[in-house]
Amino acid sequence: MTPLAAVSWAAHLGWLDLHNSHLAFLGSTAAVGIISLLAIGELVADKLPSTPNRTKPGPLVGRILTGALSAAALCVAANQSVVAGVLLGGLGGVGGTFAGYQARHRLVTKLHAPDVAIAVAEDLLAIGGGFFFASRL
Repeated sequence: MTPLAAVSWAAHLGWLDLHNSHLAFLGSTAAVGIISLLAIGELVADKLPSTPNRTKPGPLVGRILTGALSAAALCVAANQSVVAGVLLGGLGGVGGTFAGYQARHRLVTKLHAPDVAIAVAEDLLAIGGGFFFASRL
């Protein structure tokens, strides 16, 4: 949900122009609030031991869909192909899921660090990167 929250905030703040598109709703106050709450919930739930692995089908599909929607919005704002955005965003969701899982697992193992410390660093990187890229269009 982090990329979608970054895109939603960027549209709300006027960094992305989604006006006159089917994705304009992402910049609404209601969408920003709901998506932000869902993103915060995901960030918290990710730290719980009972949370399913991100590579399981349910969480993976969620990451594909939010990646596709986020990239579609970026493409609308940049006057690029929405279809390409959906495809690349979905692929980014898959790549980010598995790369993030491997990176986190390896860092925890190599650094002998608590998983939660690496998870928080991962979250901060995702949030910062999302806002950085969303503010550049």
